[in-house]
Amino acid sequence: MLITVSAQGDADYRRLQDAVDSLATAGGAPVTIRIKPGVYEEKITIPATAPPILLLGEDRERTILTWSDNAHTLGADGQPLGTFRSGTLNVLAESFTAENVTIRNASGPGTGQAVAAFVDAGRAVFRNAALLGDQDTLYTGQGLQYYNDCYIEGDVDYIFGAATAVFDRCTLHNKRSRGYITAASTPEGTRFGYVFLDCKITSGEGVRDVYLGRPWRPYAHVAFIRTVMDGSVAEEGWHNWGQPDREGTSRYEEFASSGPGAIPEARVAWSRQLSAAEAGDYRIIEIFGGWHPEGY
Repeated sequence: MLITVSAQGDADYRRLQDAVDSLATAGGAPVTIRIKPGVYEEKITIPATAPPILLLGEDRERTILTWSDNAHTLGADGQPLGTFRSGTLNVLAESFTAENVTIRNASGPGTGQAVAAFVDAGRAVFRNAALLGDQDTLYTGQGLQYYNDCYIEGDVDYIFGAATAVFDRCTLHNKRSRGYITAASTPEGTRFGYVFLDCKITSGEGVRDVYLGRPWRPYAHVAFIRTVMDGSVAEEGWHNWGQPDREGTSRYEEFASSGPGAIPEARVAWSRQLSAAEAGDYRIIEIFGGWHPEGY
């Protein structure tokens, strides 16, 4: 089933949310929603009852989903939304894919937590997507999540959550000094949390002392494999969030990092440099327990 959306009105729907809402009668069959280039100023929710959806843009740079809620924005009940209701795109479905789109929280720096993509799905795939924000840009709530050739920017904890997520050939862009890229909350006993494969870390002019991660929960797991790191990355690499007890439970790992920010000898003692044999276990099909997102 194919549905088209155009902000100019020359399609089945003008608003993306209207297209999603129409799927109650889709009978559970997979649906492609093709989005024509344009700026879509709306807060979008893909509900848990939605069938498998492919959200397919034509041009990432010109197909923009944007909203500007933040944790302090007042909801309909007159109370602040909080972080978890601030998202521009909110994915609650069991199976979801987005390609060739930009998802932006335009709340701006200094406004607090402001999520661009809130992904609390069973299996989610983002390809050639841009996720734009400042603090808390991407929330990875649960399930298995795959990000391929994506651009993700932010300043504080801009990738956070409990999901098992692979970032494959992505660019991570640091916008502010003394920030944090990840804040994982990996559940105890979970083998893999965040795995970055062949990624690149970049930054704005003058940005320095950015940590690769800090543990939102005690058993945070993050691994950077063959990542090119610019000079914005703090030499020590990782932060304990002011909780020394988490140094013994968190798993922070690197293998074959390169670039000015890759200084293995300066990393905190409680992080690890993986051996080549250990890094060999970081294959997508292994991380996802047999599921491979290609063609998903």
